[in-house]
Amino acid sequence: MLEVQNIHTFIGQFHILEGVSLTVPAGSIVALLGRNGAGKTTTLKSVLGLTPPRAGKIIFNGQEIQGRRSFDIAALGIGFVPEHRAIFRDLSVAENLRIAERRKGDFARKEAFIFSLFPDLQRLIKLSGANLSGGQQQMLAVARALVPDNKLLLIDEPSEGLAPVIIEQMMEAIRQLSAETTVLLVEQNFIVASRLAQHYVIIEEGRSVQHGLMADLVNDKETIHRYLGAA
Repeated sequence: MLEVQNIHTFIGQFHILEGVSLTVPAGSIVALLGRNGAGKTTTLKSVLGLTPPRAGKIIFNGQEIQGRRSFDIAALGIGFVPEHRAIFRDLSVAENLRIAERRKGDFARKEAFIFSLFPDLQRLIKLSGANLSGGQQQMLAVARALVPDNKLLLIDEPSEGLAPVIIEQMMEAIRQLSAETTVLLVEQNFIVASRLAQHYVIIEEGRSVQHGLMADLVNDKETIHRYLGAA
């Protein structure tokens, strides 16, 4: 579904990604792991063209997409759930979802599926984004990316700042939506990532340094401690 080949990305004069490569098989959840500042979010933004790489290739569904405009990349079928949710606080839940349509009627076509994942949103459909809890805002951010027909979802830190019970709900929703959509997930909480993803890629100081099956990483305490700082 997605192949990133040795990309180098700069933000201003700073060389943030210095050779990141990864593969996301269709129908899978791949976790992008690493310490704070390693370059995980920049990798997602590079895929979407928000921070375009200066070198390397990004291939989505057989097409090279590096160098294209962000909205053209998104239109190919890539959805983005940003780290800080970025919902429209003055719009209602319904308006936040409808504004994500690429084609008229997208929301109506996906409404039943979205509300099966996030039943709270149906109950809160007329409430403004500003009046949602942090967990409800995160649900809305993910739901918004499901409105168009996206083949790949880039999800950045879905568990950040959420209570444990809400994290469990979010994890279950991501598991269910992955039956329909491929997922590249940035997640600082290793326990959450290990329970969701089948594959992993570790980034260290702007470089991809290791990848493989999550089931193997879970039992590799030395690698976890070395790159993630977790016990």
